[in-house]
Amino acid sequence: MMTYFSASAQLEQQVKDTLAKYPGVFAVAFKDLQTGTELLINAQETFHAASTMKVPVMIEVFKQAAAGRFALSDSVLVKNEFKSIVDSSVYHLNPEDDSQQELYQQLGTRKTLSALMYEMIIMSSNLATNLIIEMVDAKNVTQTMRALGAAHIQVLRGVEDEKAFEKGLNNTTTAYDLMLLFEKIATNKAVDAPACGTMIKILLDQHFNDVIPALLPPDVKVAHKTGEISGVRHDAGIVFLPDGRKYVLVLLSKQLPDVKAGVQAMANVSALIYRHMQAK
Repeated sequence: MMTYFSASAQLEQQVKDTLAKYPGVFAVAFKDLQTGTELLINAQETFHAASTMKVPVMIEVFKQAAAGRFALSDSVLVKNEFKSIVDSSVYHLNPEDDSQQELYQQLGTRKTLSALMYEMIIMSSNLATNLIIEMVDAKNVTQTMRALGAAHIQVLRGVEDEKAFEKGLNNTTTAYDLMLLFEKIATNKAVDAPACGTMIKILLDQHFNDVIPALLPPDVKVAHKTGEISGVRHDAGIVFLPDGRKYVLVLLSKQLPDVKAGVQAMANVSALIYRHMQAK
């Protein structure tokens, strides 16, 4: 049984001082996977999950594939028609609100599940996400999160379900739960070793790198997933140091009056954590 230690009071103060310079609400969850050392700041605060919920969805895909429900090589019809969880009325995604727009040009064609999952993670494709959630069912995603020990992550629905949004039916998370999930992926416990290895490879190809990796040296690799909606910026992942050590870092934010400043604040915290690890 590994003993868990809190990170140094000095590091905690440095992180708090850094974040205090910027308006907004922040949460930090850090874990050194060698020593079990943790730093938790507002780690149980609830945040809109934004696109970080795509990691639980990915875990569920691998879990159901391992159980034989489908194969990652199965083809999926690309369509832009989904049902609201509120009343089953049909809604469509707006390509202008999606960070991956090429998929909308392929409506009516078929793509492999693995290709859709890759776009869901590295480009944060909303269309791919909704197609996959329709296959695996959001309820199953949340159930799997509970089984993995994540007590607060809620995956209720796909993206852009406006009726659900108006009723406050949103996907939510805490920094602690995301830390736990990435630790499970890093230690091959999210599904099995081959699945976790593939998940890490996908996460390493992340296209959006302005938070955790932004101020780190190029030889430091980050397998991560970002999230953003209005006033909200998140990043969560596994950091691989050149010497073989690794750590999990989750940075969440909300109520950001200046998003650019909030992103800078979290990138600065990531750099602080990296320097702390280097000094050990």
